[in-house]
Formats: sequence, C-alpha cells, structure tokens
Amino acid sequence: MTTVAKRGGRVAGTAALAAGALIVAGVVTAPAEAGAVTADPAAATVSVGRAVYDLGDLAFEPGAPYEGKSEIAAVVRYPEASGSPGPAPGRHPLIVMQHGQWATCADRPAQRALTKARKALERAEQAGDEAAAARQTEIIDRMSDRLWAWPCRAGVAPLPSSSGYEYLAEKLAREGFVVVSTGANGINATSGGQADSVYRARAALINKHLELWRQLDAGKGSLKGKLKDPATGRGKGAAFAGRLDLGRVGTLGHSMGGGGVMQQVSDRRHGDWPAGVRVKAALGLAPTATWDVEPVTKVPLAVLWGTCDQVNTGEYVKWNKRKNKAPLHGITLTGGNHNYFNTQWSPSSGQVAAVNDAIPGERRGQCVAQDGTDRRDQGLGEAAQRRITTGYTVAFFRRYLLGDTSAQPLLAGRKRLPGVPDVVKVEYVKPH
Repeated sequence: MTTVAKRGGRVAGTAALAAGALIVAGVVTAPAEAGAVTADPAAATVSVGRAVYDLGDLAFEPGAPYEGKSEIAAVVRYPEASGSPGPAPGRHPLIVMQHGQWATCADRPAQRALTKARKALERAEQAGDEAAAARQTEIIDRMSDRLWAWPCRAGVAPLPSSSGYEYLAEKLAREGFVVVSTGANGINATSGGQADSVYRARAALINKHLELWRQLDAGKGSLKGKLKDPATGRGKGAAFAGRLDLGRVGTLGHSMGGGGVMQQVSDRRHGDWPAGVRVKAALGLAPTATWDVEPVTKVPLAVLWGTCDQVNTGEYVKWNKRKNKAPLHGITLTGGNHNYFNTQWSPSSGQVAAVNDAIPGERRGQCVAQDGTDRRDQGLGEAAQRRITTGYTVAFFRRYLLGDTSAQPLLAGRKRLPGVPDVVKVEYVKPH
C-alpha cells in the first residue's frame, strides 16, 4: 500500500442500500417481506444529528510498552429526536469506528514539496548524482515529518481521517445507531517502530472511548460537557444520558484501525472492556494483519476487503475459521482497493495525500489483484465501492446488534444487493 511517506506497512458517498427492517425513533418495524434484501427509501425520513468532542490532542496515553500520546476526539452521528438537541427516544446500540494509518496533518505546501522532491530524487538517481540525491532525500524526510507531525504545526489543520466514514455513519444513524468515529492521529504519528504494541494501543483507545460513553450514559463524565453541536457550539452531552444500549455495541475499523478492532474483540481481551459494555459485532474494512494477531472466535466478525487492496487482508477469515464459536463472514469486492473506504484518502476529496493506491493494470480502469493470482480486475469506482460497503455494513450490524434475521441471506451470500455490480464474493463460516 502506498502513501505519502513512512507507512509502517502501509465528500460523502451516494445514497446506500440497506437490508431488512428499519428503525424509527428507536422502534424496530417489520420488513416488508420476510427474508428480503431491499433498499430503504423510508430511512430518509429519519433525521440525523451531528456532534463532536475533543478532549485534547495529547489526552490519551496507551501506556507501556507503547510510547506516545494520542487525541481523544470524535465525530458523532445519531438518530435525532424531533424538536430536541439529542437522540430519539429509546436506547440505541453504539458503534465505535477507528480509522487507519495515514498522514496526520493537512500540510499542502509540505505535500507539494514532497512530490517535487521525489521526482527530483528519481532524476538524480537515474543520473547517478549522489549529492543531488542526498539533498532531495533530506527534503523528503523534512516534508514527511511535517505531514506526520502530532500535534500539527501552528496554522495547519489536522487531516480529518475520522470524517472519512461519514457515508457509513449517517446511514447507520438513520437505522437507529449512535455512531462514534474516533481520531487516532496521535497513534499514527508515533507508531513507527512499535509494531509489537501498536494494535494494543489502538484497542486501548477504543476502550477509552467506550468508557467515556458508558459514563455519559450514566449522566456523568467528561463528555457531558464536551459533546457539542459543531455548528452552534451548544452542548449535547446531557441529552444522551440513558439513551445508549451498551449491551449491544459494535466496533468497526479500517486498515490499522481494523487491526485495532480485531485486537479489541480478540478472545483474550474481553476483560479490557469497560464494565457493562458488551461488544456484540466487529467489522474490519481491509484490516491490516501483519503482526500481533490474536484469535477472534467469540464475537460475530466480518472482514470486507477488495481484490486490488495491497494490504491483502482476507487472511482473518482463514486464521479464524474452523475454530470460530460465532459467525464469521468474509466479503470480497472484486476490483476494490484500500483507500476508497475512506473519503478523505480518496482522490475525489482533493485532500492532502489522497490517492488511488491500487496498482494499475495495462488497460484503463484495471487494477492488479493482490490475492496471489496477479489477475487484472476491473477497478471499482469510489461511489460503487462505498455503496457495496454500506449495504453489507448496515446488514451486518442490523443482524448482530438488532437480531434482524432478514439480513442473513445477504451476509451468507444467498442474496445480492440490488442495483450494484455482481462483484461480491461472500464466504460464510457457521459457528463451530
């Protein structure tokens, strides 16, 4: 997987399809046809609220052996109550998301200088000019440091990777979930050389956010005064007291955030969850799987990735099958790549460092499959990849957080999402 610089291994999308029943104001309504997988036009009638919180750029310290601090910040989407600043009546399942390893600062001058220096370095190396190559290498190192700084330099905005899943968060909120997309820029900036502990640090950050929401549901804690409407600055924390169902929690992570999610739900780590919190479903979008892998057999798990994804992380299904005590779903998108799961990392955003990171084939629109076949697949576009991702994500969390069995045919590969290309392969492993 390619990025702007020093990777350790490596707006919003169109309206998405959903499966089964829908939730309005916390009440589950029956699907129109038992077992059907259909679009949800009525979901648009549910109002979605938005909130943010930020407890500081260096507010979280994972602890030994990890060295470094990270932010405690998030973007929140939720089903909004009519005429009030908080969530709709009832108790809502909570879904916590975590983004992956990416540049941390939207430093456009540094990005331009980095791109220029890389081209100059290539020319110098071709010419055999060692002095010129050394000068360009020094520039590359300095510009990379600026792009991967934390906190960012004065006047430079953080790169908002946590906002890259709003297309998922909004749709899930329309289905009745409270969705918290968390920042992990501080971990991104400090994780180099700490391969043995970075996933545990990411898991600890997820648990920290869960603990804050546990406290908020009880009407106390830091978020009570810090959860705000981003447009008006008005507080929203008090409105969430008693509105969460912490016995039905889902986690979702992309890239190294997916690795963090896998660590957090692994069989050995359930004791790290905050008191009263029960994670009932975990989904990895191209979760990295390079080290620190632990079994995930007791929580329903889905892994969704694309054949042109250089991370090549369908391995989680292979590692956990035949010993899984909970359902396991492997969902493969032919022609899908790594970055299109996050809108901020994708070219259409115009964001610093955004790139299509699939290896191109010989023909326009092709990408090279990373599943060992070296096949040339037709690459999925950003919108198509996100429509498919949204359909399966909503179905997965409806199935395991709401008990909506109408989502099962899609998740087992017996049904297809309507209106999308036939590019999805599903492997469903029943519990053993």
